[in-house]
Amino acid sequence: MEIKRILIVDDEPLTRKSLYEILKHEGYQVFAAEDGKAALTIIQKEHPAIVISDLKMPQLNGLELLRQIKSIDSTIAVVLMTAYGSVESAVEAMREGAFDYITKPIIDSEIKIVIKRIFEQKMLFDENRFLKKRLEDNQRSKFHSLIGQNQHMQKIYTLIETIASTNAGVLIQGESGTGKRLIAQAIHSSDTHRHDKPFIEVSCGALPETLLESELFGHVKGAFTTAIKDRQGRFEAADGGTIFLDEIDTFSPKLQVKLLRVLQEGEFERVGDTTTIKVDARVIAATNQDLSRLIKEGSFREDLYYRLNVIPIFIPPLRMRKDDLPLLVEHFLKKCTHKQKKNIHDISEEVLQVLCAYDWPGNVRELENVMERAVIFCKGAVIEKEDLPDFLKELKVKAVSAVKTPSAIRSLKDSLKDSERAIVEQALRECKGNRKKTAQLLQINRTTLYNKMKELGLLQDSSWGDDAETCAEQ
Repeated sequence: MEIKRILIVDDEPLTRKSLYEILKHEGYQVFAAEDGKAALTIIQKEHPAIVISDLKMPQLNGLELLRQIKSIDSTIAVVLMTAYGSVESAVEAMREGAFDYITKPIIDSEIKIVIKRIFEQKMLFDENRFLKKRLEDNQRSKFHSLIGQNQHMQKIYTLIETIASTNAGVLIQGESGTGKRLIAQAIHSSDTHRHDKPFIEVSCGALPETLLESELFGHVKGAFTTAIKDRQGRFEAADGGTIFLDEIDTFSPKLQVKLLRVLQEGEFERVGDTTTIKVDARVIAATNQDLSRLIKEGSFREDLYYRLNVIPIFIPPLRMRKDDLPLLVEHFLKKCTHKQKKNIHDISEEVLQVLCAYDWPGNVRELENVMERAVIFCKGAVIEKEDLPDFLKELKVKAVSAVKTPSAIRSLKDSLKDSERAIVEQALRECKGNRKKTAQLLQINRTTLYNKMKELGLLQDSSWGDDAETCAEQ
């Protein structure tokens, strides 16, 4: 429970003692000062929530003390009291930021009511600030190096914050180019225990088995022909920090056994050595393959899968979160123009419509490559369709009537309606019209899907009507 601190400032000992006893009896932690200078010292040390100060005091009067308090901490509520009450002094005090103004002699019930009102308002302020922060957190457009305001991305941000400081294994799944490495980095950066320790990344699919084993676990001199000296492995380098194993599906059965031992026991041997090495490294794995299918085929160990998949994170492909295109386009436009040292500040409406219509099989990585190419080829201040790759120039785009604004990037939100319809239609086709399965695929509830279909005019399409749904569910 928060301690409610109050400071009384008055050069009259009797007033100080009287107020001290009244407020102490009410359960507050009370401090007292005989003048403004002593009050400032106590404020710096004890950080009271309320200061009750006399207006007329030698050296530093109440108004001057009020001004200095507000410069130190504007959240401190100041109540001024005086035996010389007047409208002029009251108005000046309130103008300077006083919470209230009372006259002497102090009435017990009056000061209690004022104090109670201050703490009630502070509680409401803190609640509003908390709710506002939570709302902002729920609508974050950026989280570490991740860009996206889509509801799926918001859930990922929250999940990362929840699990970051645990030692639980994490398996990141998603298509190539969706940002699995950025997710792993965000987990590491959010980990209060490991964020200042090494983050080691290994692209497992880029190395043959023999080299991968040596890369991960190290080797001793003479372990094989080219081992001319001892070499530390990536697990040792990651001790205390995080190791990110990308393309975990490429592990051979032998390496899977060795990795399982590291996950279970936290130990291994270098290639060609018998000395056991202990290591404390958090393992984050990633794959663009269906590991459950590989388990059925016998190429991936089921026990290793469950060790890795304690916390699964699925990154949706870009075609399933096209509402993030405005943010991503703006981000990559700034990044690429800075990199290429060019003065490009916008993209044309036609380019935006093309970007919205494309399904981005290469996901966010492909979008970044397209934006960088467009920036390189752009000769003016605005990226035009002619600056895009040929496959995008040839893409047929439905005519979209969008309101033009000074910034084309901002108007992209209006252009996304057609893309949103295409996404829902594609999901319906994949689920053969079954709305329940479609809602699950889109990660929304059926009511939201129904309202979205109604909004996009899809309910009138007999292909997605109740008959189609009924037939699909039978």
